[in-house]
Amino acid sequence: MAAALSMTCAICQAQLRSVQEAQEHAELTGHTDFSESTEPVLNLVCRSCGKPCRTKTECDLHTRRTGHEDFEDKTNEAAKPISLEAKTEDMASTEEATPSADEGVDLVVLEVNKEMLEELEGMGFPHARAVRALHFSGSSSVEAAINWVVEHENDADIDEIPKVPASEDGKQHHYTPEEAKAKMMELRERARKKKEEEEKRMEREREKERIRIGKELQEAKRIEEENERKRLIQLRKAEKEEDQRAREKIRQKLEEDKAERRRKLGLPPEEAPKVQPSPPAEEKKSFVPVRPASKAEQMRECLRGLKQNHKDDDARVKKAFQTLLTYIGNIVRSPDEEKFRKIRVSNPTFQERVGSLRGGIQFLEICGFQKGGDDFLTLPRDKVDIAVLNSAGSELNSAISNPFFGVL
Repeated sequence: MAAALSMTCAICQAQLRSVQEAQEHAELTGHTDFSESTEPVLNLVCRSCGKPCRTKTECDLHTRRTGHEDFEDKTNEAAKPISLEAKTEDMASTEEATPSADEGVDLVVLEVNKEMLEELEGMGFPHARAVRALHFSGSSSVEAAINWVVEHENDADIDEIPKVPASEDGKQHHYTPEEAKAKMMELRERARKKKEEEEKRMEREREKERIRIGKELQEAKRIEEENERKRLIQLRKAEKEEDQRAREKIRQKLEEDKAERRRKLGLPPEEAPKVQPSPPAEEKKSFVPVRPASKAEQMRECLRGLKQNHKDDDARVKKAFQTLLTYIGNIVRSPDEEKFRKIRVSNPTFQERVGSLRGGIQFLEICGFQKGGDDFLTLPRDKVDIAVLNSAGSELNSAISNPFFGVL
């Protein structure tokens, strides 16, 4: 036969872990009819604060009060067999010490804390149920009485006022109104301090969690910025390599065109420059000849300088590039139109878009525009070089379409 793991009160169906708990239950309630049970007493422990709960109702109340929802079932760990000998002896002594109604003992209505009783009745609890709850919860607090009502609301005798022998009732301690009020204030103060401690503990936990999440977000942001930086470096490197390849192709094309023109003119192929022998160490020059920059290179550097000088205002720089492209395009399409080759420097629109930006007028001068004494920039008809203007248009298109122009 399986060993008994708990004791069940036949009157209120309360499950008790040991004979000692059964004795305490009997002393508190007057119930003396107990039976052995192989079902262990539930032991559901809150993972957040460690509070044990014996029933699902206790778990629900704890969740409503604290918000804790995660419980660990430790029923099997806490379950222990009950000694039958101890049970027999203890129950016998309990039954001997507890007089029954059949012995003709006078029963009287139990007295409870009046202020707590009035508070419960003010909440809507029936008088008998409130008295019963205060009695069986030990009149410790209104909250404990409410918990008892919730757990025993299905009891058949829930609305019966409990009675005890007159001699036992006389032994109870009766508080004066002042003592009862002081006791209630003490219990409430104790509950308030406990709640404050719990809130402080939870706030510390929340602060730790906030710090942990903050560090994780900072680390994730750092990694993302590092990856973005590497990606930009790769893009810039690829842009430089593409630009270098494009220049090489243009150079090769120019060489091929030059050779083709010489062939059509019947000229012999251009000889490769002879490599002069290196002079003796003492005759070597201390300088390296510098090739003059081409018009296209001068334009590119001018546009880069313009963007660098105004790097905080990309929209304004882009508008300047587009305005310059419009000037150059008009001249290429209609080189004989004087109005396209003449720009009033003091014009507000010109000043806003080009003239006020350092490098704007310099770019036009590289294209062939000249400053006159009559507040005009003029490109003489005989100075119009379509090849130079086409190069200027190419550089401006590249500056507008290349997102990394002026950044590299």
